[in-house]
Amino acid sequence: MISRQRLESKARQKEQEIQGLELSIREAKSYLQALQDMLKMLPRDGDVRGADALRAGSELAKTRDAIRAAGKPLHVSEILAAIGKENTKKNRVSLGGSLAGYVRKGAIFSKSAPNTFGLVELTLDANAQSDGAVPPEKFGK
Repeated sequence: MISRQRLESKARQKEQEIQGLELSIREAKSYLQALQDMLKMLPRDGDVRGADALRAGSELAKTRDAIRAAGKPLHVSEILAAIGKENTKKNRVSLGGSLAGYVRKGAIFSKSAPNTFGLVELTLDANAQSDGAVPPEKFGK
């Protein structure tokens, strides 16, 4: 017959095993939470450019698309019309402030005149085209 001591020993071993499993579960939940927090920082549209990405369907993403479609910088009033928002002072100030934040960081949007915003990518493309692909005649001599 099994002695009382052996049963108590098996019970203690099983308790230790359960505690180890509970610790593993807590660690796994912490890891899962960290992954979920990281996912929240990424844009939803699958674009992994980080802070330079705009969420699809947002007002700023529509603004970027409108400027890209125009191929040139647009005034805030023109942007509001392009994205289907009413041209009110509140909307102009709100959109202008949001765009100015990106301009200060040097990300996505650029400013070419008061309340006139373009895209950094269009500015870079224009500079590359104006520089020309051929070096000057006396280059390297």
